Amino acid sequence: MKLLRKLVEMTGVSGREERVRQFIIDELKPLVDKVHTDTLGNVIGFIKGTGRVPKGGRKKIMIAAHMDEIGFVVSFIEEKGFLRMQPAGGFDPRTLMAQRVTVHGRKDLPGIIGSKPVHILTEEEKKKPLLIKDYFIDLGLPKKEIEKLVKVGDPITMYRKMESLGNCYTAKTFDDRVGVYCMIEALRKARKSPADLYIVATTQEEVGLRGAFASSSGIKPDIGIALDVTLANDVPGADGASEISKLGEGTSLSIMNGASIANPKLFERFEELAKKKKIKFQKDVLPRGGTDAGAIQRSEGGSAVITISIPCRYVHSTVETVHKDDVQATIDLVATYIKDPGDMDYVL
Repeated sequence: MKLLRKLVEMTGVSGREERVRQFIIDELKPLVDKVHTDTLGNVIGFIKGTGRVPKGGRKKIMIAAHMDEIGFVVSFIEEKGFLRMQPAGGFDPRTLMAQRVTVHGRKDLPGIIGSKPVHILTEEEKKKPLLIKDYFIDLGLPKKEIEKLVKVGDPITMYRKMESLGNCYTAKTFDDRVGVYCMIEALRKARKSPADLYIVATTQEEVGLRGAFASSSGIKPDIGIALDVTLANDVPGADGASEISKLGEGTSLSIMNGASIANPKLFERFEELAKKKKIKFQKDVLPRGGTDAGAIQRSEGGSAVITISIPCRYVHSTVETVHKDDVQATIDLVATYIKDPGDMDYVL
């Protein structure tokens, strides 16, 4: 799991994915025929298909996983030296109290997220939930020193290492570096496909699927597969209807989410392959939130899409948690499809 650890511990807020982008390029180079980046910073690897070229051209499969993470940018430097921040993606303010961060200025600076101490809150203030504007970042430095190292617009990421947790892993950015990991490992396992294969690490998913819109518009895929996480709400207080998915029950075939509906024929193909290869899987319907499949689906002419998801507890926090077996099941199923996509006739 060295690759997974490296991916989740790297930094890359939406729009500032340069560190993780170069790392992914280096990982893909030995696995693909060619690799390039586009204007939005998407990493696009290409492998020529092995199947015969029918009239109309060989089918194109795009597999996408987003490399960006939710975080913040510096929005203001207070007179006392504290930083104010603007979200880049959807953090739950309840999870931010007393967290450690890294401010990526002229050099990486460790910081902590502070707020007004509970000891001096009024009774009325105690009743109100904290908002992003109530927090600040303390670098332990005076403003004069900070201004030499930090400017408005510099990215801020949460600080957390990946750790084993029983049969699981926990880290800050499984959304969606675990998807990137599964994409690379599935390609490493499958190597080739009958179809032309595009392996895409997308940018700016957390702020509106922007990288996937741009890359799929250029690729114009027939088939789009988004690898992402889905909610595993299998925790105390949740009943079966609200669990979405469960840790340890396998990779999850997403029927629909807030951005796309899976092509039913493509869904059936994945279900068929999972049963044939005895790969553990479950199905999920995500009431809100979307994946890169939503952007790929609307590419020029339309694409047949599906999201293959890794169940994840505590999404959009610093303790996102996935099960080891679900990660492996995702790799196995995607690799199986790459090698054997069937007739790829998904026109409805």
